[in-house]
Amino acid sequence: MKKVLVTGGLGFIGSHTAVELLARGYRVVIADNLSNTRPEVLDGIERIAGQRPEWVNVDLADQSRCRTFLAAHDDLDGIIHFAASKAVGESVEKPIAYYANNLGSLCLLLDWLREHSECAFIFSSSCTVYGQAETLPIREDAPVKPAESPYGNTKQIGEEIIRDAVRAHGLRAIALRYFNPIGAHPSAAIGELPLGVPQNLVPFITQSAAGLRGPLKVFGNDYPTRDGTAIRDYIHVVDLAQAHIVAMERLLAGEATEPFEVFNLGTGKGSTVLEVIQAFDRAAGDATVEWQFAPRRAGDVIEAWADTSRAAEVLGWRAERSLDEAMADAWRWQVALGAAAPDDGTR
Repeated sequence: MKKVLVTGGLGFIGSHTAVELLARGYRVVIADNLSNTRPEVLDGIERIAGQRPEWVNVDLADQSRCRTFLAAHDDLDGIIHFAASKAVGESVEKPIAYYANNLGSLCLLLDWLREHSECAFIFSSSCTVYGQAETLPIREDAPVKPAESPYGNTKQIGEEIIRDAVRAHGLRAIALRYFNPIGAHPSAAIGELPLGVPQNLVPFITQSAAGLRGPLKVFGNDYPTRDGTAIRDYIHVVDLAQAHIVAMERLLAGEATEPFEVFNLGTGKGSTVLEVIQAFDRAAGDATVEWQFAPRRAGDVIEAWADTSRAAEVLGWRAERSLDEAMADAWRWQVALGAAAPDDGTR
């Protein structure tokens, strides 16, 4: 059994990827310091997978603790690195914290990999590396433009660091550039559950519809789009998780044609914010979400959606689930949470 470390493995994408890894027979070790999740997510993983992965509560940006943790797991076959702060708006307000956390943990992992070059490495990257792209849909060879936010910049710099480390130390790595992950596992055992006020669109929609938040703010109604709101490529988290398994197996089988490969992960279709709200209304039946327009938010691009042809041709992977399915699963997850959903007095 191959052993894979999933950093940030109790988070939204990490937990779903852990489930898919376990389903394929991998041994899974999770490192997560609970900075934006809860330990109960481990119960949900076990409920779906029928087994409980090892979890260590460790801050991988802490040099001493990271090295101690990795020394105790010297037999890793692969690492999937999700652990990072991820909110665009928050990164604009707290840039230093974002650089320290996101790049610090990455550098420590790559330093360990210098002595373990046989270990495969997958980096959780983002479409934010493209900034506001000039051509849509966005291909992997699109120019990497100045980032619109510190969060996006950490992903740009992260890829540059990996590329340099791969060249210098003979490592094997893949960067997966996500567009906008949404949804939840169809079992409703795990899903997106950020601490405090959600920074992403869909969990705010579901929490608002559940009465845990006030009206949703739609940031900007004057964008040059079909309804004036920003356009993003929303991908179901289960589709996204499954892509990580395909990428890991590509590295472990020695099938990569370059030491460092990059793939877009999206649906290839852009949806406006208002279209996402409409999809929720269709999926949620009697539940509705109140919303209102607000000024544009710093760091947001106008529109972005993926050209996914490279992932299809090289990895043999395509997103299969629709926006309506993702919204239905997200709402099923919110309903399952019931009274356990966070209510921090910030309605």
